[in-house]
Amino acid sequence: MAEISRFLSLVLRHKPEVIGIALDAQGWVDVDVLLAALRAHGRSVTREELERVVATSDKKRFALEGDRIRAHQGHSVDVDLDLRPEAPPPRLYHGTVARFVESIRREGLVRGQRHHVHLSADVATAKSVGGRRGAPVVLEVDAAAMARDGHVFYRSANGVWLTDHVPPAYLSQ
Repeated sequence: MAEISRFLSLVLRHKPEVIGIALDAQGWVDVDVLLAALRAHGRSVTREELERVVATSDKKRFALEGDRIRAHQGHSVDVDLDLRPEAPPPRLYHGTVARFVESIRREGLVRGQRHHVHLSADVATAKSVGGRRGAPVVLEVDAAAMARDGHVFYRSANGVWLTDHVPPAYLSQ
């Protein structure tokens, strides 16, 4: 299931063209179109397997509504997720690894190819995210100060907090 989830992340967030599908303006694709494209590219997945991946994903990466599916966030392709600004909790967290800390101290957290920087509401989730690439380092974000200073936050349907940039002044380790 993890391999299917990773591949779905690729095609629903970054490269739908890899299997010849197109996402609509909000990032949705018809489930039958997705499954047919997966089959045509040597990755046979049943509707039941797809539903299981969506239901059991530890990060709840995907939304499945009726006959359509999309990723909740993390896109590098142009989509409008219809996110609404929301007041964040006082503290948010970001998981990374040691080799990125110096750059983050200089530049802050930058979104890179994605639409937003991803933040967690709790330390455990940030550790899990940071731990995907090695020993995790958890950075604390003073979200209350950022919001007071005019930075905008959003929360995706799966609870991930999003913002455009976290300047270094709002970070601590």
